[in-house]
Amino acid sequence: RAERREQTRQELLSAAEACFVTRGFHATSVDQVAERAGYTKGAVYSNFAAKEDLFFAIYERRVEQVLTEVVPGLRQAGAEGAFDWLATDAIERRDRDDGWLAVFFEFWAHVLRHPELRDRFAAIHARFLEPLADAVRQLAADRGLALPDDVTAGQVVLAWNAMEVGLGLERLTQPQAVDGVVARRLGWLLLDAVLGAAHVSTGKDAASQDRGIR
Repeated sequence: RAERREQTRQELLSAAEACFVTRGFHATSVDQVAERAGYTKGAVYSNFAAKEDLFFAIYERRVEQVLTEVVPGLRQAGAEGAFDWLATDAIERRDRDDGWLAVFFEFWAHVLRHPELRDRFAAIHARFLEPLADAVRQLAADRGLALPDDVTAGQVVLAWNAMEVGLGLERLTQPQAVDGVVARRLGWLLLDAVLGAAHVSTGKDAASQDRGIR
């Protein structure tokens, strides 16, 4: 019974994701989700309290997939390799995932207008960003540096991610203006600027560690 319930839940989530990506969050109704999944509207509400809960569950599922399938490989690649890959993939992947990016921005705006949703959205978002904060700390350590006292790794990641997400948004309307090369270069401009303000934490020469502006 528990397995069947979980199967139903996953099928509803897959149907909802397909509807959101195709139609958008606001234009998708619970009835459409139920119809696409082959269930009744009651089945949706027996698993999810509201349409927002469907989206949150989809977002959580996508973040969990990144954490289990992508992050281990990025850790093996090292901090620099991870940021290189993330900056370019965040742009190039959008060619295959523009619908998700569009509905993600739509839901983000929806959250801003509904304060009761913000903590839940922020918590899921933080799970995605935490491995990147670890990568910032590792990047500083690899260069023998310590971040400035007034800047945390989490803040660096927020700024880096905001820029990369913003580039993704611009690419939706100006695909000719934003590509993986631009995203990677601008990402490193930010990271190198922050690390350039760091101080040496070991006996190593920070300048020799710094790969410079890309």
